[in-house]
Amino acid sequence: MTTSSAPFRWAVLGPGSIARRFASQLSSSQDGVLVAVGSSSPERASAFADEFPLEEPALIGDYEQVLASDQVDAVYISTVHTGHARLAAMALEAGKHVLCEKPMTPNSGTTMALIDLAARTGKVLLEAYMYRFHPQTVRVLELVADGTIGEITHVDASFAFDTGTRSGRLFDPAIAGGGILDVGCYPMSFARFVVGAAQGRAFVDPATVAGSGTLGETGVDEWAAAELTFPGGITASLRTGVRLADPQSATITGSRGVIRLSDPWGLGEGTGIELDVVGEQSQQIEIPAAHAYAREADALALAARDGSQITELTGENSLGQARALDQWREQIGLRYPFEADDANIPTLTGRPLAPGSVQVGPAMTYGAIPGLDKQVSRLVMGCDNQLNLAQASAMFDAFTEIGGTTFDTAHIYAGGLSEKLFGRWVRNRGVREDVVVITKGAHTPHCDPESITRQLEISLERQGTDYADMYMMHRDNPEVPVGEFVDVMDEHLRAGRIRAYGGSNWTPQRVDEANAYAKANGRTGFTILSNHFGLAEALDVPWAGCVHATDPASKEWLEERGIALLPWSSQARGFFTGRAHPEDLSDPELVRCYYSAGNFERLARAQELGRERGVPATAIALAFVLHQKFPTFALFGPRSIAEMRSSTLGLGVELSEQEMEWLDLTSPVR
Repeated sequence: MTTSSAPFRWAVLGPGSIARRFASQLSSSQDGVLVAVGSSSPERASAFADEFPLEEPALIGDYEQVLASDQVDAVYISTVHTGHARLAAMALEAGKHVLCEKPMTPNSGTTMALIDLAARTGKVLLEAYMYRFHPQTVRVLELVADGTIGEITHVDASFAFDTGTRSGRLFDPAIAGGGILDVGCYPMSFARFVVGAAQGRAFVDPATVAGSGTLGETGVDEWAAAELTFPGGITASLRTGVRLADPQSATITGSRGVIRLSDPWGLGEGTGIELDVVGEQSQQIEIPAAHAYAREADALALAARDGSQITELTGENSLGQARALDQWREQIGLRYPFEADDANIPTLTGRPLAPGSVQVGPAMTYGAIPGLDKQVSRLVMGCDNQLNLAQASAMFDAFTEIGGTTFDTAHIYAGGLSEKLFGRWVRNRGVREDVVVITKGAHTPHCDPESITRQLEISLERQGTDYADMYMMHRDNPEVPVGEFVDVMDEHLRAGRIRAYGGSNWTPQRVDEANAYAKANGRTGFTILSNHFGLAEALDVPWAGCVHATDPASKEWLEERGIALLPWSSQARGFFTGRAHPEDLSDPELVRCYYSAGNFERLARAQELGRERGVPATAIALAFVLHQKFPTFALFGPRSIAEMRSSTLGLGVELSEQEMEWLDLTSPVR
């Protein structure tokens, strides 16, 4: 690492015991200097500065004062777990790079939002697993990657201790106490690093997490274990706790030998690696003393100065780590009070949600639906991929901040949990009159007029509202006369419980029949339809009872009627993401529904046009949907903020009529 002529200026936020370790080693870094300390307690800040004298011009103050200083390049955050996210967000928005103690936040939803903010501000955000930068860990991962002990089969790792008392931060659920987040994160990260090294990657996330543990009288985990399985068959056993001592150790087992570490986390003097290889004499690899805190500070400083990525610990790595820890806690029933499904989870920054305030990528576009007096965003966020309120809040906040207004819910999604999470978010943010809510019911086998009324009432109660902007029958039931469906939907519309209605997976013929009945009987008819539609022509539909509109006759009908289409699966279950190849038959559903010579030619053309426009083929596929001659509002179901941002790229792609025909194979040239 090269040394800069200018010092890299650090501030400590949260001057506790672990901050003392960081400050004591910072002088051993390449060019890091401590210039400021911030705390909610002036006395603690002053005491810390007395112990670790600051470089001039020194600054001792509260968090806001330190972050406002242009004399600070980066901050080291070491408050309680629940304080990390807000301080890190404040620091990033203030233009500071951030080294944040682990866990970065208590859960993956908040971690995802913080990583996204770092990307938007262009600042470095590094989770402080200092042991990853220590020469011992580096050497262990080299041995694994080199195949020194053969094919890796199992990892065993533990970090546990007995506090001797049930008091203090570790036993307070309000500040995310317990063993899993405080020290169990070490063995979890170690297993992910080791499997990554074995498979030529920086990390690998577990495929399954089977956890067990003991929740104590204060409500936090006092002792916990986890059994992990990874892609490729590698397994791991993890242990942690704050009321039961266990050796702080790690063992890696391979087909030809074993690596043992007696001090994998603290990394004090005299660290070393015990290496046993079949047929060879046991070795003790000595590791020179090193300052791991200084090395992680150097890694951040280098990335901050040259714009490089810290490959040892990327944001993607931290997000995968948070998800794995979420799974472990979920397995033992540990969810903190501030994560409850009815909690009032604030935005990442604590400020009120500001719709349309984030300009990342193409601007959102809008359309109109008859009967609604709200702007309907051309992208519609699906509310069926959110596991908990923290994740849902992060996703819905991010979508709203880029201008998204429209959300798609259904009575059956996650057994009602999805509607409850969405409704809680709406109430937390106070945005009911700003969002467009699609509610769906009447899914097989309860596809009848009576079920519509019952399910609509349940959906509205779950969401905590008295109306749905749009209501769609999730399926059709041809055995029910279409007029009975029209009558009940018109009744709810007149009562103000819905503003517009239509059907999901209804054929054009049944929609025509419904609207003819409505016209003849003074009822309001269908104004929306949600069928499968996209660039790929559907050979079949993924689920029984579904209807697609990708054939030429359906497209012609949509143009003639002018009914708004809200297509689902416009990306053809990932066909345009690059995962589809004629020789890859591993996904039978993808093969059954989309594998055809015509669709692979559409894929090739989307990829060609995407390369020219500098966007992925998925963006071209979305643009194709949005450029139809009939109104379209594409449903999408991203599982992360990064996926959401990638999906929006199609909003910025303009397609000519000739290009549309070329993509759809109706013209040989463009």
